[in-house]
Amino acid sequence: MTLGNRPSPDKRSLAQINVARLRFPEGDDRVAEFFANLGRINTIAEKSDGFVWRLIEEGGDNATGIKLSADPNLIVNMSIWRDIEALRAFVYRTEHAGIMAKRRAWFEPLHEAHQALWWVDKGSRPSVEQGMARLGLLRRHGPSASAFNFQTASQFSD
Repeated sequence: MTLGNRPSPDKRSLAQINVARLRFPEGDDRVAEFFANLGRINTIAEKSDGFVWRLIEEGGDNATGIKLSADPNLIVNMSIWRDIEALRAFVYRTEHAGIMAKRRAWFEPLHEAHQALWWVDKGSRPSVEQGMARLGLLRRHGPSASAFNFQTASQFSD
């Protein structure tokens, strides 16, 4: 049984998308540390309890080459997790947190939501376009069962 955009707990997974705008293009020494750590952090994610899937560009090992717009410095990350707790543990309680503490050196501040979370049916793999649509919903209408963030996740969980 599905309730709105939230499949029943045994049939759902948590999708997340986040976008960032690099201060400097890939290959620039000023963002080299970010790119040097990307593979290691992705490996930590993949080995984390509750990890299901992550977006990878064709022929690559991450998603930084997937272009969202004409802006070559706008990058995307998408993944699927068992639940909010699993994603939260990876984001805040692994080496990911330490690396992202340096994000201001690598990324421009975005003055709108940069991450959206939503429930998907288990086995589903949303497209980048679907993820961007969810981010757009969050930006335009605020948190809802269709798109929420870490701060409002408890309102949209069972």
